Amino acid sequence: MTIEHDPADLRELPPGLAPAWVTAPRPRRGPKPSHTVAQIVAAAVELADADGLAGASLPNIAASLGLTTNALYRYLGSKDELLVLLADAGFGPPPESPADPGWRATARAWTHAALDRYRARPWLLDVPARGDAVTPHLLRWTETLLAALSAAGLSDADALGCARLVADFVRGTAERLRARAEPDSASFPAHADGVRAFLQPLLADRGYPRLAALATRQEYPAGADVDFGLDRVLDGIAALVEKSQAGH
Repeated sequence: MTIEHDPADLRELPPGLAPAWVTAPRPRRGPKPSHTVAQIVAAAVELADADGLAGASLPNIAASLGLTTNALYRYLGSKDELLVLLADAGFGPPPESPADPGWRATARAWTHAALDRYRARPWLLDVPARGDAVTPHLLRWTETLLAALSAAGLSDADALGCARLVADFVRGTAERLRARAEPDSASFPAHADGVRAFLQPLLADRGYPRLAALATRQEYPAGADVDFGLDRVLDGIAALVEKSQAGH
C-alpha cells in the first residue's frame, strides 16, 4: 500500500524522520540526481567504520562519492538528518528471534545482539541520543522485544516501558565497556592490578571496609558483568509479568 504524505507536513517533522521512512526521491528542480540518499548513508557508514563518527563528515562523504559538499544538500536537509539516518543504517535490522520463544531468552539474546552492534560499531555511541528512536531499523528492534514481552502477558504500554529499560541498560553497559577498552583508560582490566594495589591500603585506612574487602579478594575494581546486571533487570520485568498474569 502506498501512503501519501503532504510535503509541507513532512517538513514539520524532526530531522531525518521523513527520509528514513519515505524513500521516494524528494521532488527537486534541476538535473536528475546522480546519487540516492541510501548511497550517501552507505558511504557515511563506511567512513564511520573506518575512522569513527568524525570520519563521516560531510566533506569526507562528498569526496568519497565524487561530489562537492554543497551538492550533498540536494539529498540531505542537514547534518542532523544525516546522523539520524546514519544511526539507523549503522544499527541495521535485529537478528532473528532465538529458538527458545520465552520472553526472557528473547530479551537476553536481544541484549547481547545489541551489545555486539555497539562493539562492532562503537561510533554509534557517539551519535547524539534523540529520545525515542523512531526510524525503521531501530523500531524493528523495539518491535521484536515488544512482541516477546506482550506474549508474556504485559500490556503494550508496560511492554514498551520494559523495552526502554532494557535499551537503556544496553547503551549504558556499552558505554562502560568501551571506556574500559580504550587504550588510555585507567579502568579494568588493563590497569586493575596497579589500581588495586594503590587503593587497597587507602580504602582500609580511610573507612571503606567493604570496598577494601572486595579489593583484597581481587573483586574490585572489576569489569562490567553484563549478565549480572541484565539478570537484575530481567528479574524486575519477571515480577511485573507475574503481577500482570495474576491480575487476569
